[in-house]
Amino acid sequence: MRTAKTISITLPPDLLVKAQKKAEREDRTISELFREALRRCIAADPEWDALLRRTQATGKALGIATEADVERLSDEFRQERSQPAA
Repeated sequence: MRTAKTISITLPPDLLVKAQKKAEREDRTISELFREALRRCIAADPEWDALLRRTQATGKALGIATEADVERLSDEFRQERSQPAA
């Protein structure tokens, strides 16, 4: 089972070159470099931690355990919202 999801990001050419050079110097992939940068960014943000704690508690209370649950609930919400009011 795959535990990672592929995403696409857009970078200015000069930033991409710098990232490629740094990754090469550190003998790692661009993906590893960006994952580490994102981890550091998130770790440095106490608001993110507070948001994560609140949303995890709410999710648990609602019985949301997986991303599939989130997708299902989002689809249900959108379907309900698109139905005409009685």
